[in-house]
Amino acid sequence: MCLAVPGRVLDIGEKDGTRMATVDFGGVQKEVCLEYLPDLQVGEYAIVHVGFALQRLDEESAKQTLELFAQLGMLQEEFGDPWEQAAQASGDWPFGDSPVGDAAQEEARQ
Repeated sequence: MCLAVPGRVLDIGEKDGTRMATVDFGGVQKEVCLEYLPDLQVGEYAIVHVGFALQRLDEESAKQTLELFAQLGMLQEEFGDPWEQAAQASGDWPFGDSPVGDAAQEEARQ
């Protein structure tokens, strides 16, 4: 699933002539294109979809949405490590020690 997720702008710069920002999504930071919101500033919130900030959002709405997504496990689904997610689903982790722990691996096998 691909969500539109609210995030807070941490810093703004330019990359190859494109206005970009580092955006925090409840602890996960990603690089985001700001071309659709050219006046977005550091500290403001925006709804981001597939790497593009699409709409400005007030802080209260952003925090409520992030909290709800976290409770539903949707932030992990959206931003989690795909290798770890595949390992959890299959019960195998091909790189030595499991990042999900033995109990989670055993539960995934059942």
